[in-house]
Amino acid sequence: MFKILDCTLRDGGYYNHWDFSPDVVQAYILAMVAAKIDYVELGLRNFAQPGFLGAFAYTSEDFLNRLDLPEGPTYGVMIDAKTILNANLSVEDAVDALFVNRAKSKVDLVRIAAHFHEVEHSEPIVKALKDKGYIVGYNLMQAGGKPSSLIAEKAKIAQSWAGLDVLYFADSLGNMDGNEVKRIVSALREHWQGELGIHTHNNMAKALDNCLTARSVGVKWLDSTITGMGRGAGNAQTENLLAVVSQEENNYVAAPVYELAIRHFEKMQKKCGWGSNLLYFLGAQNNLHPTYIQNLLSDSHFGTDEVIGAIEYLSQQENKSSYVSDVYRSALSFSGEKKPVSGTSVLCNIAANREVLIIANGPGLHKYLPDVIAYIQKKNPIVIAINVITELSDVVDYYCLSHNNKFLSESASYNTLVKPVILPKHRFSNEELALFSPSCPLMDYGLAVQTGEFYTEETSCVIPFDITVAYAFSVAENMKANNVTLVGFNGYDSNDTRQLEMLETLNLMQNFQISHHLLALTPTTYPVAQGSIYAPV
Repeated sequence: MFKILDCTLRDGGYYNHWDFSPDVVQAYILAMVAAKIDYVELGLRNFAQPGFLGAFAYTSEDFLNRLDLPEGPTYGVMIDAKTILNANLSVEDAVDALFVNRAKSKVDLVRIAAHFHEVEHSEPIVKALKDKGYIVGYNLMQAGGKPSSLIAEKAKIAQSWAGLDVLYFADSLGNMDGNEVKRIVSALREHWQGELGIHTHNNMAKALDNCLTARSVGVKWLDSTITGMGRGAGNAQTENLLAVVSQEENNYVAAPVYELAIRHFEKMQKKCGWGSNLLYFLGAQNNLHPTYIQNLLSDSHFGTDEVIGAIEYLSQQENKSSYVSDVYRSALSFSGEKKPVSGTSVLCNIAANREVLIIANGPGLHKYLPDVIAYIQKKNPIVIAINVITELSDVVDYYCLSHNNKFLSESASYNTLVKPVILPKHRFSNEELALFSPSCPLMDYGLAVQTGEFYTEETSCVIPFDITVAYAFSVAENMKANNVTLVGFNGYDSNDTRQLEMLETLNLMQNFQISHHLLALTPTTYPVAQGSIYAPV
């Protein structure tokens, strides 16, 4: 007899920071009970993390005690092995800090998610959790493509642990097929004698098929989520799995899950966008970590050419199966030619005793566009547009480009520009520079990107992230602007990577002269002084 483990609130949390609304949670739990799902993984168990994460990122005992969990499923949580192994505590103390004894908890199952290199260090975690009375599962992440000998070696280690209840393998990159599933099961079975589980991802639209293939070769635990909600392309869909197995197994009831999926989760799916598509397919084909694709898809600034170019770049990196934020940023720079940083002093002091107005293409610009134009006409600031903003071509003094994620999507409009363009020429190929109209002056100001650094020099600057606004701030500082006003800087959600990068940029520019004279004229979520485009001038 196989078992279904639904992990929607845990894996789905990668799309909403584990912040599910109470009505969705209640409907979900009741549906799981009514459908007679065997196991429900409620979330992660964590030490405190930076930024805001919802309740199911921690699934603390205090929170669980406030949650109505009807009898029926066995409830569980997952913990990353690195959470314990990287804590500044012994394994036993770290487990004690996060887990009470099973008898005092509403949770009966704890699964440990681990990379292959963490297996040798995980036995004390399993032992500590077993000593507390829990059912313990162990998930081998990114199992696809690993040599059979290595998989068998890790299974042998797991078999030596006392009390491990189930050994899982995870298709973390979403690129397994049925033959790969069978190969991995065969390798695990060389030494592992206990029950096996599978956690599939749907990057290549094979998650459900892989679950069913695994079941056919003796895998007993099958993971799924409602509408497949989960990191990247998501997982096998619980409703689809039930549609297949409920015809064979009378102990499951599919209807409550169908209603849950339609009433609550399909709307979230349309908003968040999980599910298989061409980009996830290409990512899986190139063994890319799905977070790369998820981040590319979550940013509407990226056009098709940019995303495909980023995937090509990422597929050439050595550690592409692990997500590294610096590698992700490099993939979006699109600076194919590695030339030495160059530049000129052409910008020095040209805004002395003048206001510089930097305009971004956010919603605040378009909502207040007539008033922005009136402000420019009355105040006569030096106007710098970040990238190309066609609606302001008559009042812009300079365009600022840095050859990042906007470059390819806007390149068709470059031959129409007649106002000066400030750019780091060394980041552009000769073919790219030829896109600009011969009548458009190109002002060369160099640019380098270095994490944690932000400063300007006479001919170039160093910025912490490859974002054009940081380059524009450096330009204004080099121009010796008297003060800088901002329009169209609305900001993003608090946990959005772009918001966090902007906050870090503002923090690092404290030594800039202009940092003491920044004023936003349209609404912003950034920590700068807030003025109004309507205030008397």
